[in-house]
Amino acid sequence: MQTNIPNLTTKNLTLRPLTMDDLDAMFRLFSEPDMLKYFPNPNPPTMDRAQRMIETQIQQWEKYGLGSWGVVPHGETELAGWNGLQYLPETNEIEVGYMLSRKFWGKGYSTEGARAGVGFGFKILGLDAIIGLVHPENIASQRVLIKCGMIFTHQANYFGMEMFRYQITREEFFISV
Repeated sequence: MQTNIPNLTTKNLTLRPLTMDDLDAMFRLFSEPDMLKYFPNPNPPTMDRAQRMIETQIQQWEKYGLGSWGVVPHGETELAGWNGLQYLPETNEIEVGYMLSRKFWGKGYSTEGARAGVGFGFKILGLDAIIGLVHPENIASQRVLIKCGMIFTHQANYFGMEMFRYQITREEFFISV
């Protein structure tokens, strides 16, 4: 069913479809200490939760033509994490999201992958706007969104918690590239 999910290649990363073969790697990622600290459900993950995340991404691709990719740095075989676009039916918005294993932090991969996802949204999908949502205390994630050209718009409730909302429009994206 995933044949229409494109691979994206950036300077340092390959973004490829997530599959059930990634289940163990996703479970390990979610199990890293404090990895889900800023998420609505920060509880220790289960294998079922990791499986649901992958299934949800596959469904996003099938239903909306967008979703998250598995992130693999060039020269690595190990899945570093995920990033991509997510449709939010509650608000009819498209959100860019990302999560990388601590092993890969500090290399610019979150920004590089997020930029690739935002570029895909505007260049391939023709979206009008993309948002980024981040917990107010997650400064590192806020920096990623800013480096992607996003601008803070306001604080709002998403997923049952207060989040900072950032946004970039199609016009702003094409001016910045």
